[in-house]
Amino acid sequence: MNNINSTLKAAGITLLLFFIAFKSVKAQPEWSKNVVLYEMNVRQFSPEGTFAAAMNHLPRLKEMGIDVVWLMPIHPIGMKNRKGSLGSYYAVKDYRKINPEFGKEIDFNAFVEEAHRLGLKVIIDWVANHTSPDHPWVTEKKADWYNRDSIGQVIPPPGTDWFDVADLNYNSKAMRKQMISDMCFWLTEYNIDGFRCDVADWVPVDFWNEARMALDKIKPVFMLAEAENPDHHDRAFDMSYAWEFHHILNEVAQGKKSALHLGEYIAKEKSKFPTKAYRLSFTDNHDENSWNGTTTERLGQLRFSMAALSATCFGMPLLYSGQEADLQKRLRFFEKDTIPWNGYSLQRFYSYLFQLKKNNPALWNGAYGVFPAVENATPNESTFAISRIKDEHGFYAVFNFSPQPQWVEVIWNKEPGQVQDVFSGQSIFIPKQFGQLLQPYEFRLFSQKIKP
Repeated sequence: MNNINSTLKAAGITLLLFFIAFKSVKAQPEWSKNVVLYEMNVRQFSPEGTFAAAMNHLPRLKEMGIDVVWLMPIHPIGMKNRKGSLGSYYAVKDYRKINPEFGKEIDFNAFVEEAHRLGLKVIIDWVANHTSPDHPWVTEKKADWYNRDSIGQVIPPPGTDWFDVADLNYNSKAMRKQMISDMCFWLTEYNIDGFRCDVADWVPVDFWNEARMALDKIKPVFMLAEAENPDHHDRAFDMSYAWEFHHILNEVAQGKKSALHLGEYIAKEKSKFPTKAYRLSFTDNHDENSWNGTTTERLGQLRFSMAALSATCFGMPLLYSGQEADLQKRLRFFEKDTIPWNGYSLQRFYSYLFQLKKNNPALWNGAYGVFPAVENATPNESTFAISRIKDEHGFYAVFNFSPQPQWVEVIWNKEPGQVQDVFSGQSIFIPKQFGQLLQPYEFRLFSQKIKP
């Protein structure tokens, strides 16, 4: 009897360990530990709006410190109920074809191959929640593949004005199977490196789990969820959007919130998401630029401070097309509207930030790095200070969010000592109790390799 009990106990422990491992956060690939993401809007990226023209920028992006290029949807756009003259990238008409606006299959293949030659990864936007109303699945009368109204017509996602798309029904096992097959197609045919998944929270988590398992059987992929859901990190996604952080940055810049709210958010964020979960940090993307305004409109004089904080506070930084040229226009979403590059006035600024991230392990992504500590000596609405310290590496930053000079007072959690100013390169000594007068909107970043 004792032997039977021991056997059952051992089996129970094994089953428990298996369940814990199964539910644990999926480990990200080692190559992703300190990388930076770039969102490429192919239509607006050049006068030609093609893969071939965009490909010419890849060496420049690599030199700036970009590691992963995310392409907004590259599929054909539906004609039925099309918005504007060119339509929304997210009204996908065929999951296996290339939008002729951008070129041909051979052009996309060349883009991916050149990116890989330069050491860049390529992920593509995947719109799993809906298709265009004239997608072949609709015209082939896949009755249960879509959500429909009382007379059997396909409908847009509930609560939206997206009349140019049709809402998919994830109760259909056949549709799920085909969707996963179509995702796998881009790995086998074009050797892409993963997907950014649109409105991922509107698609069941168990579908994403199933899809990730199928994709990884072909090759290890990197998956980004446009959502802020801790459950996505269990098995399906490597990274999710830090939407709340982004909105707080906007609100602090607009005077609607203060540095105190940032401190509260960081404390909450640390407990909400698993340590290994990557979080996408950004000041701009295609939605924000087109619908909510440029970084200058939203962040004003603090756009550089918030870019620096976004790149160094936690998570993986994202740069949107044109940010390195200080993009000062809202790009039209349904029309051709080329980015006015006019040189790359902020490329050097972002290069400093991205190089800092790569070289200082305290700033690496997820569990490869370390979460920030808020370091203000006393709570303060106008100034903000953080540190990130891992092993022999340290990072320290102080910000003045105010239009007036402010004295920032910090008692660091660990003695900083000799550090390097990130932008000037100057080596200076910072004591444990640190105070400095910061000019309006001024910030300073310090990097350190601590002696053993």
